[in-house]
Amino acid sequence: MTDVALDSFSEAERCLLAPYGLSMRDLESTLAGIMARGADDADLYCQYSRAESWSLDEGIVKAGSFGIDQGFGARAVTGEKTAYAYSDDIGQAALEAVAAHVRAITSAGQEGSFPVCLQAQPSPARLYATADPIALLPAAEKVRLLERLEAFARAEDSRVVQVMASLAGEWETVLMACADGHLAADIRPLARVSIAVIVEANGQREQGSAGGGGRFGYDYFDDDRLREYARQAVRQATLNLEARPAPAGKMTVVLGPGWPGILLHEAVGHGLEGDFNRKGSSAFSGRLGERVAASGVTVVDNGRLPDRRGSLTVDDEGTPTHETVLIENGILKGYLQDRLNARLMGTQSTGNGRRESFAAPPLPRMTNTYMLAGQRAPEEILRSVEKGIYAVNFGGGQVDITSGKFVFSMSEAYLIEQGRPTAPIKGATLIGNGPDILMRVAMIGNDLALDPGVGSCGKEGQNVPVGVGLPTLRLDGITVGGTQNATMA
Repeated sequence: MTDVALDSFSEAERCLLAPYGLSMRDLESTLAGIMARGADDADLYCQYSRAESWSLDEGIVKAGSFGIDQGFGARAVTGEKTAYAYSDDIGQAALEAVAAHVRAITSAGQEGSFPVCLQAQPSPARLYATADPIALLPAAEKVRLLERLEAFARAEDSRVVQVMASLAGEWETVLMACADGHLAADIRPLARVSIAVIVEANGQREQGSAGGGGRFGYDYFDDDRLREYARQAVRQATLNLEARPAPAGKMTVVLGPGWPGILLHEAVGHGLEGDFNRKGSSAFSGRLGERVAASGVTVVDNGRLPDRRGSLTVDDEGTPTHETVLIENGILKGYLQDRLNARLMGTQSTGNGRRESFAAPPLPRMTNTYMLAGQRAPEEILRSVEKGIYAVNFGGGQVDITSGKFVFSMSEAYLIEQGRPTAPIKGATLIGNGPDILMRVAMIGNDLALDPGVGSCGKEGQNVPVGVGLPTLRLDGITVGGTQNATMA
């Protein structure tokens, strides 16, 4: 079905205001009332969203869900203090009640006058289609998509004993109104397919997974793409059947391109968010202009990549997203900012104010965070390593934002022997801290790749979709956790 582009402001009014007898004048009046008692800033965030998920296991769609969520949140800011209240009831009475709650933060005393005149901001170039992925594919076709994905996985290898597949979609319309008159709207689709397989041989079971997604419709997942997801998941699982225990100790580690950028996101990206740096709790606090990484390392956060899972036309405060240079040639250049932290730090928002839903206040968050490519061919990087580990994929991990210390598990990794990947290994973890690991970058590949579109990021209980990326990277003197008695061949 052809996507007929919708106007964001018209759709926001149709979904969020008109059904409840509200107008822009009502939003202006609410904001003026919040500001009248001395608040430094105030905003309203209105949201309508539809979401679904389908899960297949043992050849049967065993679980499914569909929901519609809508509501609005109001925020008042005075100094560093924030008051936030929300309601899933949209209407004049709800606006007045929520506004009364957030006004409690503002200074007591006689009310002043603070007229608010909302003006729609020119919309940045649209980064993704506006069509609802949920509505564009009939339910029976969604089931058949998952059935085909399972069939592709089982056809890959006779040792596949279980396949778990899922399909998820979301479509939301948001409207942001700020006390300074800024008014913005956006329509955001999101789709994702995931597959996990279990293989068994000689009583041993191993698991592999794959998937992808972004801000588009389900038609993105054609048979060629589904076959590739199945192939990747089965390959990862069967490799683990043959894998030997990982060695432990300090060694050279080569990170593959793409998803290993999750290490950059967790170990470095969170430490560059404005709130942690304003409060002095990040390992990067107060270090603007200093060298924090090896020469050649440039890290950016870019919310303007078309169709990417982490991209946004505007952030959740209505600020257009940007390509923000965080580290340039090893020098710390900036932090990720929302309106609140930018104001308190005397700078401008970078378009990184994000929230999970209308029920939560915005925080400075990443969008698509990645390291720019270097000059070295990936084959050259591998040839430069006599003994080491080649980490192609990562699983879970833990990070301490204050110190930058991290532990990451490798879900697909190989020994490097005399310049080439050899035996697969399992049970390997990468241990270190963000500022230190950036200084250990020895070679940067020319093969920057972004993740397949499956990432989500958690912070203060809020999860948002994000993207990561990395070129092939050589890291020297990295601590690898493994099996103590395993050694390099």
